[in-house]
Amino acid sequence: MTSLTRIFVFAGLISAVLPAGQVLAQQQGQDAPPPPVTVVTLTAQDVTLTTSLPGRVVAQSEAELRPQVGGLIIERLFDEGKKVSKGDALYRIDPRTYEAGVAQAEAALAQAEAAAAAARREADRVATLRDRRVASEQTEDTAIAARDAADAAVQSAKAQLLAANIDLDRATITAPIDGEIGLAQVSAGALVTAGQAEPLAVIRSIDPVRVDVTQSAADIIRWQRRGPDAALPPDLDRTVSLRLADGSTYEHTGSLTGAEPHVNETTGVVTLRMQFDNPEGLLLPGMYVQAEIPQAQLKDVILAPQEGVSRDRRGRPVALVVNADNIVEQRELEIVQDRGDDWVVTDGLSDGDRLIVEGVQRIGPGMPVTPEERPAEDVSAETAHSDAAPEAADADTAETADAAETAETETAPAE
Repeated sequence: MTSLTRIFVFAGLISAVLPAGQVLAQQQGQDAPPPPVTVVTLTAQDVTLTTSLPGRVVAQSEAELRPQVGGLIIERLFDEGKKVSKGDALYRIDPRTYEAGVAQAEAALAQAEAAAAAARREADRVATLRDRRVASEQTEDTAIAARDAADAAVQSAKAQLLAANIDLDRATITAPIDGEIGLAQVSAGALVTAGQAEPLAVIRSIDPVRVDVTQSAADIIRWQRRGPDAALPPDLDRTVSLRLADGSTYEHTGSLTGAEPHVNETTGVVTLRMQFDNPEGLLLPGMYVQAEIPQAQLKDVILAPQEGVSRDRRGRPVALVVNADNIVEQRELEIVQDRGDDWVVTDGLSDGDRLIVEGVQRIGPGMPVTPEERPAEDVSAETAHSDAAPEAADADTAETADAAETAETETAPAE
């Protein structure tokens, strides 16, 4: 066989083999099953929306101890940081000056009472003489005026005695409220004055306590604009929970007691006040907390797992779902807020939709897939986040395998 004949024969063999290889590759591509994905079947439900607001713990009542009379502190009668009851003696000021004032007021009262008795007797005698027509009417009027003046002097002396006793009582400083007393700011031997600026100590009532939180006026307007359809039902649990500075949840729930009808001009926020029981004394005034407050209720919304929601190039939230024909569809979502490991979705997803939560790296809109329902117990956030890296590795492995298979298919005819 000549070399020209060999060339024609070899070319014919190649032309006969190549179409068969292409057909085989196409058959292999058609026979490959759709990629598997993990889905979660969504259910519409009523959801109570909450908001987390920062705030501070405030004592239910607070009293700063200041002396109402001046003098030397001679004794401190309380233990710092302990409970005190209303009326308990806390400090004692040197009382001798005020005891002397009481004695002087008592003497003045006795003197006024004696003068009043004499004036009454004189008025009685003048009245008798007036009846006998011995004394004039003017004399009688003068005696009556003197008697009344003496009675008034008695009342004034009694008031002075009362004031002296009050000052003497104030020499012993007592607790005006029940609560926990703080550190003493003065010690025995210190000179204090009435109404001084520095308090002797501070008493705080911390069971229950108040929590003041702030919410922006824009958020309040946004909640109100949702209208009556989003209003909380009357029978809904409206209790408020607290998250402490260490991330734990406070075991006692509270309630919203009021709101300041005023927006702070500097910060643009409104102050809300809540009340919480504090029997263990865990909440202390000034402590930073976050309050979880129910704000509205939405009906027939979807709780979509966060691992099944991503963002497009414009930053809009999107999700991939599997339709009835097992074809992937992309949906644009409207998200209200997060709730645990889910997003609260009001538009874009419906009851019964199958949301893809795993395997999204290998698929795209319009592709057929093989959906597999995620087990109910596999719902932890850690599992969802840890699946991202293996899926990426699986995708790379699949791409490598496809490339190798393609290379083998292309080289097979040449052999």
